[in-house]
Amino acid sequence: MKIAFFSTKSYDREFFDKYVSAHEIIYFEAPLNEQTANLATGCNAVCVFVNDKLNAGIIAELKKAGVQLITLRCAGFNNVDLAAAKANDIKVVRVPAYSPHAVAEHAVALILTLNRKTHKAYNRVREGNFSLERLTGFDLYGKTIGVIGTGKIGESFCDIMLGFGCRVMAFDLIENKQLAVKGVEFLPLIEVFEQADIISLHCPLNEQTKHIINGQTIQMMKEGVMLINTSRGGLIDTMSVIHALKTGRIGYLGLDVYEQEEKLFFNDLSENIIQDEVIMRLLSFPNVLITSHQGFFTEEALTQIAQTTLSNIDAFEAGTVLKNAVV
Repeated sequence: MKIAFFSTKSYDREFFDKYVSAHEIIYFEAPLNEQTANLATGCNAVCVFVNDKLNAGIIAELKKAGVQLITLRCAGFNNVDLAAAKANDIKVVRVPAYSPHAVAEHAVALILTLNRKTHKAYNRVREGNFSLERLTGFDLYGKTIGVIGTGKIGESFCDIMLGFGCRVMAFDLIENKQLAVKGVEFLPLIEVFEQADIISLHCPLNEQTKHIINGQTIQMMKEGVMLINTSRGGLIDTMSVIHALKTGRIGYLGLDVYEQEEKLFFNDLSENIIQDEVIMRLLSFPNVLITSHQGFFTEEALTQIAQTTLSNIDAFEAGTVLKNAVV
């Protein structure tokens, strides 16, 4: 099959070239949007990532271009108009799991860095400043951790926090029996918000979860709560979080995702004037740590993404069951 590969980075080429054998991949650095959809002309499939746009208009253009398959090299599919894909008879497949440990461990890295201020200590020591002033942290042991969403990533995160000796409570529509046996307490969402010292988001973004963190829910939380999001930016109402940071309701914020990240993340903008005033305001807080959607970025995860994506394409070409189909 001929595949138009959008939002290409060097690591995409490295891992896909390593495992591709029967297909022709045409790599485009540009993201998929209204201006670039025509690049897929003559291709049987497009391979896209989290910030590529696949609304009804773009999907119609892909259909005209001859595209029969949309293959996501990620787990989330909130950027795809699934109804439009179905109406145009275009199949949509994804990578439902790619080393959930990678994202879970990154969430823990954000917690530890925010807490013990290792990023600040590193910079101080490099400048010859060995003072411990203003580097005070707290013991994770015995703290109450609230986990929203206990799929594969949330489950892995719970396991890690149990290992730290934390009390772990969780909310999900379906209780994870294996976690319950290990000691994770499944409680109503309001109780998780009210009791947790640290809240970590591991749920998908949909109509029910969009802005699950908002002005109202933030007021339910403990004063000085730590909030971690390695899932999807739209789970958080950013302006409400900024207000809560200013008042001290949120004591620490760790983000690997951001509502408007498609204009920023995965690009080197170090020589540019950043026009997004919201993220610049976030970066002005000393108790905020932002990474640019790198939670998935491990050797193991990149290997799994490439292999599963290519396996999905193989199955479509062979006409066999698409076990990772969304539509």
